[in-house]
Amino acid sequence: MKHIILAIVTILLLFSCQQKTDLQKECNCKEIFIKNLEDVTDAKNIFSIQLPKNWKKNLYTDNTQTSIYAADTIKQLTESILLDVNFIKNKITFNDIFKLKIEQESLSKKLIQKKAKEIIFLNKPSYYTIAIGKKGNFKYQVLQIFTKVNNQNSLLTTAQIYGDSLVENRICKAITLLEKMKIQQK
Repeated sequence: MKHIILAIVTILLLFSCQQKTDLQKECNCKEIFIKNLEDVTDAKNIFSIQLPKNWKKNLYTDNTQTSIYAADTIKQLTESILLDVNFIKNKITFNDIFKLKIEQESLSKKLIQKKAKEIIFLNKPSYYTIAIGKKGNFKYQVLQIFTKVNNQNSLLTTAQIYGDSLVENRICKAITLLEKMKIQQK
């Protein structure tokens, strides 16, 4: 009897560790472990994110937003990840007009959306897009996640991935980092 209970507990633990988030499922991500992380908090102390210690980080704030921009600058652009996390004072609704506006903004930047869907991100209603394009001589992909934090605020997270090398892996690494974000409840 002990062996049966132990087997059931083991199976339940394995399944609970294997649960993927909506975004991980959408992007077909495998589990990624990132070492040497540090907490980085925005200038207004509204959110924090764990980022690799060796990444370059910049904070920005004004009356309507607070941001953390981070990049792996020790690698070449075609091997790195650029992350931009913005907490913005604005209300968003994921309706057809919003989605069309996002697609039009992508097209104005000569990006073509290849994926777009409503998901749950950080336990909040969200809408993500992945678009592809070219900047200079580089192909690149942009992952954007729009998250409704509450009725007055939203979160816009962006990951830019340049080049052809390990693009899916770098997108999944960006997702792993972004999912470590914590928003202070205000």
